[in-house]
Amino acid sequence: MQRYFVNELDENRFTLSSDDSYHVSIVMRMKVGDLIEIVYENNVYLTKIVSFNPVVTEIVKKLDNYNELPIKVTICQSLVNNDKMHLILEKCTELGAYSFIPLNVTNSIIKLNVKDKIKKINHYEKIVTGASRQSKRNLVPQVYDVMSIDEMLKIDFDLKILCTVNEMSRSLKNVLQNNKNYATMIIVIGPEGGFTSSEEKRLIDNGFISTSLGNLVLRTETASIVSLSMINYEYER
Repeated sequence: MQRYFVNELDENRFTLSSDDSYHVSIVMRMKVGDLIEIVYENNVYLTKIVSFNPVVTEIVKKLDNYNELPIKVTICQSLVNNDKMHLILEKCTELGAYSFIPLNVTNSIIKLNVKDKIKKINHYEKIVTGASRQSKRNLVPQVYDVMSIDEMLKIDFDLKILCTVNEMSRSLKNVLQNNKNYATMIIVIGPEGGFTSSEEKRLIDNGFISTSLGNLVLRTETASIVSLSMINYEYER
């Protein structure tokens, strides 16, 4: 069954956005009386379509449905090209990421001006919304504005992980198994050229645990997906 996200409830009715209304009426070719799932304030409702242009649905019943991880994981991903960022956002959303921080560091391949940043974030938000709908999430991950390391460090997290190829790092598996009583976590993934030594030191000096994903050197887009897969395994219910 199709699932959509809305921000407002009018008595017992929901109104879908123009994009979602198009998807329901043109792509899915639904009719009045068809059933769809609506997520509002992280709760899922079974609803019935009552009208179009835009699509309006009426609550049939509230569903006992919650598919989120028990820990809120933020993926802080250094900026990469469009295809790789699309893959990271899509797959990490499917794996339960709570939010994303695009990170601008020395070796980031792409550099964005203010206008480009706004367009990128809008595009990123569409990707995570679609992935949340497909994977039956109860929420759409937040996508923060592009940040520097100093800006990112101002946000508080209970557990802070830095993925690195440093041979002295602890394994992520070991860190996760010994740190399960936290509500929030951030995982910082470097760019294709890696962090500079000064950037790594800045993160470690601010409480980040230097961790390894194994003996193999992974691409940056692989690292984010693997790290979140490991978290899913350790925290699965």
